[in-house]
Amino acid sequence: MPLVLPEDIPAYGALKQNAFIMGVDRATHQDIRPQEVLLINLMPTKIQTEIQILSLLANSPLQVNITLLATSSYVGKNTPKSHLDRFYVNLNDILGRRFDGAIVTGAPIEQMAFEEVKYWEELVGIMGYLRSHCTSTMYLCWGAMAGLYYFHNIPKVALGKKLFGVFDHRAIEADLLLNGLDDVVKMPHSRYSGIDEAMVRKTNDLKILLAGQESGISVLKDSQNVFVLGHLEYARDTLQEEYERDQAKGLSIDAPEHYYDQNGIPMCSWRSSASMFFANWLNFSVYQVTPFVL
Repeated sequence: MPLVLPEDIPAYGALKQNAFIMGVDRATHQDIRPQEVLLINLMPTKIQTEIQILSLLANSPLQVNITLLATSSYVGKNTPKSHLDRFYVNLNDILGRRFDGAIVTGAPIEQMAFEEVKYWEELVGIMGYLRSHCTSTMYLCWGAMAGLYYFHNIPKVALGKKLFGVFDHRAIEADLLLNGLDDVVKMPHSRYSGIDEAMVRKTNDLKILLAGQESGISVLKDSQNVFVLGHLEYARDTLQEEYERDQAKGLSIDAPEHYYDQNGIPMCSWRSSASMFFANWLNFSVYQVTPFVL
């Protein structure tokens, strides 16, 4: 919740650019309601992804109502049908509803052309709907690549090998989404594809927020959307579980980089950054921007 200060106190002017503060007059007339957030879960392991993302959204003093959405044109086999029937809706179920925020997850399909994905046309419809019915949407990993392709015609590019591990990032431009983050932000990555960074830099309405020497441009935004190519939502053991899964499949895969301590134990070095980033998004991109009457 905001810190309420008189607008003529010196601290108000000093803090208003990088802290959640509110003038006395605005606070007096403030109406508060729950924030409506839509989670479009494209991951095959939906329950695990729900827990990861919702744990970050729960780290805010704001009251948030969650609606879970899955695609109807493709239904994976890794989540019980009873769970999907009980907790999920599809696009037709929400037509006409507006949302304060939305999150589109990644999916382990980044080596496929977008148009080859079975639910691509449905996802295009979802992204188009969000553009007109949602205040701010955060796109994660493959979801970020899909969003950049749909909104800005930024193609994805194949990497020489899988970008796999926890990598350092630094701020490229100041932004309220980065408020409170350390100078070096650690973020997990697990992907075979990246984006055309030359085209990103030529696109005037895209702002680069975080980039890493090894991972490249990793967080960027436009006037409505936030694109995160990494996995700030990952739990401590997620990279280890992916590594073991790929090994079991017989894939040629290197161990995740910068992830283990000297004893070979996975280290979670990104959780505080993830919590702060998601809280900043809920606060600065959603709560303070969205209209009271959706």
